[in-house]
Formats: sequence, structure tokens, C-alpha cells
Amino acid sequence: MRVLQLGKFYPIRGGVEKVMRDLTEGLANNGVECDMLCASFGRGGPRSFVIAQDDKKGTQDDKKGRVIVCPTWFTASGTMIAPGMISYLRRHAREYDIIHIHHPDPMAGLALRLSGFKGRIILHWHSDILKPKIFLTPYLPIQRWLIRRAERIVGTTPTYVKESPWLSDVQEKVTYVPIGIEPVIPVPDKVKSIQETYGDKKIVFSLGRLVPYKGYTYLIEAAEYLPEDYVVLIGGTGPLRANLENQIMESGLGQKVKLLGRVEDDDLPSLYGASSVFVLSSVVKAEAFGIVQIEAMSAGVPVIATKIPESGTSWVNEDGVSGINVEPRDSEGLAKAIISICSDNQTRHTYGKNALARYERLFRLDIMTNKIKQLYES
Repeated sequence: MRVLQLGKFYPIRGGVEKVMRDLTEGLANNGVECDMLCASFGRGGPRSFVIAQDDKKGTQDDKKGRVIVCPTWFTASGTMIAPGMISYLRRHAREYDIIHIHHPDPMAGLALRLSGFKGRIILHWHSDILKPKIFLTPYLPIQRWLIRRAERIVGTTPTYVKESPWLSDVQEKVTYVPIGIEPVIPVPDKVKSIQETYGDKKIVFSLGRLVPYKGYTYLIEAAEYLPEDYVVLIGGTGPLRANLENQIMESGLGQKVKLLGRVEDDDLPSLYGASSVFVLSSVVKAEAFGIVQIEAMSAGVPVIATKIPESGTSWVNEDGVSGINVEPRDSEGLAKAIISICSDNQTRHTYGKNALARYERLFRLDIMTNKIKQLYES
């Protein structure tokens, strides 16, 4: 069995391409010959490299996982335009038994439509396309073809694929496989150092792009309701940084809210570990899953998420078990949930223990890889 993961770009910048890379590597390490075809992030040239090899064998001739990166000519409406993806598929599509396309990615959809591929297609529905209709209309015929042509459609939560208006008529071939990750493992000495940096205050942590749908305006407002022994740390970069800095300054929250900027990969696990609670404050269904939630859970950290209509975020975080879910745009509700979890060590410990158990049961990388492999075999 030979499989192609198709879509998005490289190097990795977000959740969809991380899932693609993890599946390529995980499947290759479990005996499935699996490639990943994508566009370059930026104007990088064409390249191909091996990221995995079947551990059960051990020679250079064994099944491998390759990444094939095609150069991006330009970007249109957030889509990397990489015609090399079309030419690669037209030359090589017949070499694959299954093409596993990751949606939304108009470039990947166009390349597959023009490839002449006759084999089986798996459509991984990470989210709906939420751009204005004027941008979506040209792509709709390809999206309808993908939905019709796919043998199975895989979502990341049962909620999202059930609520998506585009999938309502094909529920008989819809399933879901939760995203899985390797566990986040904090370093005790680093955890202690971070906690000491903030005077042993209760750390409320959030992480993501500084863009409107992440709802950081409301998280900063929530800090106004928190006692003085709390500090809110927001990691990430993005176009809203200056606006958020102004909001913090004008609200007099400079000692209670900190924008950390980009958090280095080596520092991130211990930042999770130092936190009393993790908050996902997103406000619209552009946040379809929230991988940061399961990163926090894997470190044994309770989660507060928002009940975004038609999104899977509040399914990922089980209300009253791994954390608390509140209404979007409810700053006071966020603050009450934070205080409820952090009010005493026993409550926080119980939520944290349940969060880790939920990660172990649903969101491990090997679980995702095995379920996708079973889907291919079926």
C-alpha cells in the first residue's frame, strides 16, 4: 500500500500541516509507504527529503516517508499557488493506491482534480472554508467534486463534521479521527525557574497567532476580574500585537498580562508545566479543534475553552472533566472559570489529572496513526 498526503505547505506553520507530517512519519515507521506533497512556505525552490523509515527493517531500501515540496509562485487569498503540485501529480498519481487530501487547501484540490487519479481518495476535513463568498465561489466546483469523489471523509471531531453544512448530505461516508500528538514533557528545573520569574503567581497561559478569531481581547479583559496573585501569559506573534499592547497599557494591566512573543520550542513544554491553567479564548469556528488544548492536557494542565457554535473545541475539552467551557466573548465568564479551577490545589490537581487521562485515551499520536492506517486497510 502506497499513500500520498496532499496539501498545505512546508516548513510547518499550523495544525493541518503538522498532522500531515506526523501521519507521513508515523505511517512510514509502521510499514506504510507514505509521501507528503505540498507547497513551499515562501518562495523556496523544489526539494524532496526523507523524514522517516520503517523501523522494523533497517536498510536504505525499506519503505520511507518523503516530503516533496513544490515552489510557491505567489499567494492568493491565503493559498500558496504552486503549479508544480499539478505537474507532480500528473506524472506520479498512478503510483499511489490512496491519496489523502487535507482540506481546506484549494491548490491541493485543483492539483488532484487535474491529475487524472483513478485510485481511492480520503478527504480529511479539518475545517470549512470561512472566507467571504466572493473568494469561495471559484473553488466550489472542486470542493463539490472532492466531497462526491472521496471514498471516506474524515473529520477531527464528531461535532465539526456533523455540523458542517457542506457535509450534511454525505454523512453515510463521514467519520472522525481526533488529532494526536506526542506528549509535552516539562523540564522540572525550567518549570521552577518560570514560576519564580513571576513571583509564584498563578500562571494563566494561552498560545496562538495574535489574530482576531483567537479572542485575546476578551482574555485580556478577563484579567481585570482576576485577583492580584494571577498573571496572564500570551505566547505568539501576529498582526494584532500592537493593538493588544495598547489595550493592556490603557487598562493598567501591565503587571498582570504579558505578551511573550514567539515561544521557542525548547521552552514551550516547561511553560505549559509552570501554568495553573491553559485558556483557549477563540471566538469563531475558524478554531476548529485547538491543538494547543491537547498539548496542555498532555502536560497535565487543566483547560478552559470556548463553546464555539459548530466547532469541535468544546468537544476536545470535556466540560467539568478536563476543564471548563464558557461562552465566546465572555470575559467575566473566562475569569470565573479561571478562578474556579485555580481556587485550591485539590480542584486544580483533579482537573489536571483528568486532562492527562483524556489525552492518553483520545489524543496520542499513535492512536491517530493507527486509526488512519485501519481506515486505509478497510
